[in-house]
Amino acid sequence: MVEHIDIDKVLRTRVPRYRKWMPRFVVRWLERLVHQDELNAVLDHIGERHGVEAAKAIIEHLDITLDVHGKENLPDGGRYLFVSNHPLGGLDGIALIAGIGAHYGGEIRFLVNDLLMAVKPLSDVFLPVNKYGRQKREAVEAIETEYAGNRQMLSFPAGLCSRRLDDGSIGDLPWQKNVVVMATRHRRDIVPIRFDAVNSNRFYRIARLRERLGIKFNFEMILLPAEVFKKRGQTLHIVVGKPIDFSTLDTRHPLDEAARLRKLVYKL
Repeated sequence: MVEHIDIDKVLRTRVPRYRKWMPRFVVRWLERLVHQDELNAVLDHIGERHGVEAAKAIIEHLDITLDVHGKENLPDGGRYLFVSNHPLGGLDGIALIAGIGAHYGGEIRFLVNDLLMAVKPLSDVFLPVNKYGRQKREAVEAIETEYAGNRQMLSFPAGLCSRRLDDGSIGDLPWQKNVVVMATRHRRDIVPIRFDAVNSNRFYRIARLRERLGIKFNFEMILLPAEVFKKRGQTLHIVVGKPIDFSTLDTRHPLDEAARLRKLVYKL
């Protein structure tokens, strides 16, 4: 039986002290905010499917079309690190799992926020990273093992999804140097990917307001399910670039090199 999302149950389990005094209408508001009923409908559609098949089922349920340019740049063999901008905060990752995962027979691992391990249908391909604390030794070892292995690695080097930048444009935050460090350490050529997509203005306004108020908790993440469903029936445009030889990366200045890779992706 498929386990449904139950916001009320989550609140009673995780924050019982606050739930005790929380009016029912507030709980209902939270359920609507995260689109609980629609998320559960997606879970029902996925059924017992996992990994790549689950991602493909989500794309199917939302009637999303993946318009991929540069498919010929997807290598047929070898070990690669696929890196992409992160404009949507959810649907872009699902699209990569469905597309890249299908091309490589499901032999992929995707570096994600460890909170996403709660998404059981996709947890088979997830490789958790602690974004808000110290990485446990077991997690570090698991990441190193996967990079040293033969599965294809997928990553959003920015870590968080795109925001409205100071110049008014929508784009990724600075890419982390680890994309350069891990590619060179494990001798993986990099395949750059760009999504031509944005979230709603509401998402960016709330993210900007939170930053101005100095609030560290990324409240706008709660809006990401709504952003997913707003894309229902639409086409996602994706561009795949030519592989970049890991030996050409400047390991002396990994942050600068990560910034160069980010610019390259946006030029695709």
